[in-house]
Amino acid sequence: MSQLHDLTALEQAAAVRAKEVSPTELVEHALARIDALDVGLGAFLTVTPDRARAQAAEAEARLREGGELPPLLGVPTAVKDLNNTAGVRTTFGSTALADFVPQVDDAVVTRLAAAGTISVGKTNTPEFGFPCYTDNELVGPARCPWDPSRLAGGSSGGAAVAVAAGFVPFAQGSDGGGSVRIPASINGLFGIKPSRGRISNAPYGSEVTGLGTSGPLARTVRDAAALLDAMAGPEIGDPFWAPPLPPGETFLALADREPGRLRIGRYTESAMPGTELEPEVAAAFEDAGRLLESLGHVVEDVPHGLLDPAVLPSFERVWALSATTLPVPPDRVDRLQPLTRWMRDRGLALSARDAMEAMFALRVFSRQFVRATAGFDVLLAPVLTMTPRPISWFTEDGEGAPDFERQKRYAAFTALFNVTGQPAVSVPLHWTDGGLPVGTMLVGRPADEATLVSLSAQLEAARPWAGRHPAVWTESR
Repeated sequence: MSQLHDLTALEQAAAVRAKEVSPTELVEHALARIDALDVGLGAFLTVTPDRARAQAAEAEARLREGGELPPLLGVPTAVKDLNNTAGVRTTFGSTALADFVPQVDDAVVTRLAAAGTISVGKTNTPEFGFPCYTDNELVGPARCPWDPSRLAGGSSGGAAVAVAAGFVPFAQGSDGGGSVRIPASINGLFGIKPSRGRISNAPYGSEVTGLGTSGPLARTVRDAAALLDAMAGPEIGDPFWAPPLPPGETFLALADREPGRLRIGRYTESAMPGTELEPEVAAAFEDAGRLLESLGHVVEDVPHGLLDPAVLPSFERVWALSATTLPVPPDRVDRLQPLTRWMRDRGLALSARDAMEAMFALRVFSRQFVRATAGFDVLLAPVLTMTPRPISWFTEDGEGAPDFERQKRYAAFTALFNVTGQPAVSVPLHWTDGGLPVGTMLVGRPADEATLVSLSAQLEAARPWAGRHPAVWTESR
């Protein structure tokens, strides 16, 4: 017999509108699964049952009143704990802010509520989102539901676990160097890093570096597209605005549209010297290329030599810059974890000239790279170089700098497209013989999420993945 969490987000929304299920029932089901199963997975930093129940009651009142309803009314979701949520503890994954309660919502939180979704809590994230895996001193690691001895990835690891384990049908994440695509790959989900400026980072955000953006994690392309529709759009004063879709068009509608015959470039050049793909990752990448060819697309290799050697050190400097303005009280800096302290010290040691030259180098490179690959409709690339890593793998050589070096080898492809600002997705097309998911990345032209959504939906139809679940899926109280 199917359970409520077997329904997709869009199916849940339709059931609410048809009054086949109530928002309260959906919320109570989500809360019960979190209460029973999350202790071994670490998806949440904070669960908000009272708030979620109150919002469910409000949704039911709207249903009784009738009239125009928001598209995702009553559907449970979750917000990453890097995003301010008014009245809800928001820790940024740090003991230094363990008791912080913001008075304002981030714009993306406001938009999710306006679309009718109900947040059941704040998902686990590493301290200030810096690592590509999720672990912190508040609740510990987010664990991959397919194998809880392995890390769920980051920094949106908690969001991915919440979706993969069937706690919520979709969730908001954010991606400054791969933080949606990495956990999507590890947890067998579809994740979108939108174009720069597609989703507002207001009122604070990462506008200075331009690297970070919110994005959806979901089990299906259509659910992710619907969540992208809910989150997309600028706020007054945003420095980056992605061109809007044509009037009346939606990303959800694009998921039902054929992409046409595309020219797809196989991209395998990494900024990390000597990067090699583990056999299972290489197999997933080659398999994705063959599948695309079987669907009628032209798949060609992208020539190497497009990466300027200055890109990686410039990115590292810009990444460290974002640690210099962390909202940590001076008397709590000593509570920061070793990696965060190392990043912060590195950023503070940069001169103003170093910082500006690094930002300038990334902007120049971005223009060159986008021009050089403009002949391709989509790029095909690995998400990660290795299969999901065991707990504590990243710090086996030491914390701080050694940890960061391991992360660079592991996630050697994703950050490039935060630099260029191009949209990118992770598509769950492959599982290892041992049952671990391995995602593959598709990258679109600037501001062209439309092609990525249509192509991803075509891949999902050709090789459906939404019915594949970890063992925890069928567990209950």
